[in-house]
Amino acid sequence: MTQRVARAGIVFALLFVLYQSAEGVGGRLLHSEMVQSTLMVACVVVAWPLSRWLGYRGYGAYALDRAPLSFAWLGGGLVVACAAKALAIGVGEKLGVYAATGASFSTAGFATLGAGLPMMLLSTFVPSIAEDILARGFWYRAAGIRWRRGLAFVAFSAGYFVLNHIYRLERGPSEWLMIFCMGLAYATALWRAGTLWAAVGLHWGWNLANDVLDPLLPADTLDAHGSNLLTSAVHLLLVVLLFGVPVSRRPAATDAR
Repeated sequence: MTQRVARAGIVFALLFVLYQSAEGVGGRLLHSEMVQSTLMVACVVVAWPLSRWLGYRGYGAYALDRAPLSFAWLGGGLVVACAAKALAIGVGEKLGVYAATGASFSTAGFATLGAGLPMMLLSTFVPSIAEDILARGFWYRAAGIRWRRGLAFVAFSAGYFVLNHIYRLERGPSEWLMIFCMGLAYATALWRAGTLWAAVGLHWGWNLANDVLDPLLPADTLDAHGSNLLTSAVHLLLVVLLFGVPVSRRPAATDAR
């Protein structure tokens, strides 16, 4: 048991350092997008042998599996998150949080999207899954914690998700609230589905939507705090929707290795 805990601690430390160094070293110290991207990819790649070291198959230590239903959760999450972001923009423009800066769904916007979509997919997927592994998948399974209640796991994961954004904590309470609510939605997705792919779908979908909808629904943010509150509200709505989705089984804290 002691060896198991020690190994889990080492795995977390390595993943944490790689993830945080992507922005801390690559972005802020060296100002190099290449170094930043390389470190972020390294975090995802290194997670595989570390999962094996803990005794799991593939990325199983983080609840990443290859079941068809899991990928259905991934695809569904992508669609729902993009729709949620579009809803947030629409409501935000009505409330004066955002101001449109161009025509919606213009030909030029679609052309820009078509040219940049492959890079958008890759540049948003890698950071999303890396953080999902660290903030959710690890604590759900690799840490070896037997979560007796979903609420405890969801609250803990959401709280850690806030702390994991160490370079954004200086932005203040509305930023913390927004990240916490996002964490609630993504952790709830994992707990309800029993697969990290459900969380990745929503998280990746939201990050992707920020890039995809920029040329399609161009808008400037007029009220940063209002934007944070609106994002918080939308993610709380996602939590409610997740409890309305039927699941085929109760998520388990551990799976066969």
